[in-house]
Amino acid sequence: MAEKPTRMSTQIPDDEDQKEDNIRCLTLLGHFGFDCLPHQLMNRSVQQGFFFNILCVGETGIGKSTLIDTLFNTNLKDKKSSHFYPNVGLKIQTYELQESNIQLNLTVVKTVGYGDQINKEASYQPIVDYIDAQFESYLQEELKIKRSFVDYHDSRIHVCLYFISPTGHSLKSLDLLTMKNIDSKVNIIPLIAKADTISKNDLQKFKCKIMSELISNGIQIYQLPTDDEATTHVNTSMNGLLPFAVVGSMDEVKVGKRMVRGRQYPWGVLQVENEDHCDFVKLRDVLLYTNMEDLKEQTHTWHYERYRCSKLQKMGFTDVGAGNQPVSFQEIYEAKRQEFLDQCQREEEELKQKFMQRVKQKETAFKEAEKELQDKFEHLKRVQQEETMKLEEERRQLEEEIIDFYKMKAASGALQTQGCTNIRKDKDRKK
Repeated sequence: MAEKPTRMSTQIPDDEDQKEDNIRCLTLLGHFGFDCLPHQLMNRSVQQGFFFNILCVGETGIGKSTLIDTLFNTNLKDKKSSHFYPNVGLKIQTYELQESNIQLNLTVVKTVGYGDQINKEASYQPIVDYIDAQFESYLQEELKIKRSFVDYHDSRIHVCLYFISPTGHSLKSLDLLTMKNIDSKVNIIPLIAKADTISKNDLQKFKCKIMSELISNGIQIYQLPTDDEATTHVNTSMNGLLPFAVVGSMDEVKVGKRMVRGRQYPWGVLQVENEDHCDFVKLRDVLLYTNMEDLKEQTHTWHYERYRCSKLQKMGFTDVGAGNQPVSFQEIYEAKRQEFLDQCQREEEELKQKFMQRVKQKETAFKEAEKELQDKFEHLKRVQQEETMKLEEERRQLEEEIIDFYKMKAASGALQTQGCTNIRKDKDRKK
């Protein structure tokens, strides 16, 4: 093997130049086999299967289920929703699909009762909560000591198909409010549902009006990547066609000598897969054929990373410390642990002080109550003594009155006896 000599420089190189200078480029003189790594990755991915999660947001009866069935050319057997739900909900269904030898685990999340309430102010909140819950679930799995991403079902939403009612005028306030609250959390692809109800001229004006409103309200929708040479031309043209005007149908209609999926009208047949009739084929190619992996990558590297960064910052973690010096996870953990211990100690001291203060207050209250009871007892004791003395005096007086009474009684008896004796004597004299 021949070795390419390194460059010599008399100036002090920058860090990047230093790294480039330290890389040696070698020419291989034989076949070693690591050029088969892409095939190994492909075979492993095929064995493990793929997964894709779609969120469909739109009013009831706007055609969410029909479009999903049409996209994957299968009947997913979804029940029709009612207009009488008191609150907005989400219906989650998972399907296992197979095309050739490729298995796809498809999760479809659809809004239920969206836009049916009189007060639509908080209609977007269940959607935001669900997206954040999936991010939180993945973050908790990521922070585990023993992780198992091989068996973990990643339920993070990769794309949101936002169905816009074909009014032909402008976006509803609910549409703007919802997309504004979820554009930083998920890849949004706006769709004009039931586009066969609008003429081509009105449809083009409606598209321009929608994009103008999205830009003026600062709503970020998914932009197809243009950095890949293989898809640059296609994605650039597709970016100019947003929002896609779509029509879904699983019915087969005869056109000439062939059967096509479409809708039969008195004025003719609308073919779902005819690009002159609607943008369904463009949506399918963008969603499944060219950009499915990019949607998953954007979800992980952009939307999830934003959530993860915000969450860890709220928990007190940072990449750099004082002086913009890098800080390790162990240092942050020790600092947070010491901060927590100091906080616990401060709270413990505060609780002790509060406890001692409460004890002193209670002791003072008890002493005052004890003194009050003692004073009351002394008062009652004096009253009792006075009452006792009063009763003793009355008893003494009563006894004296009894003695006087008996004396008077004895004297009266003596007088009466003497009177009777005198009477007898008088009688005896008269005889």
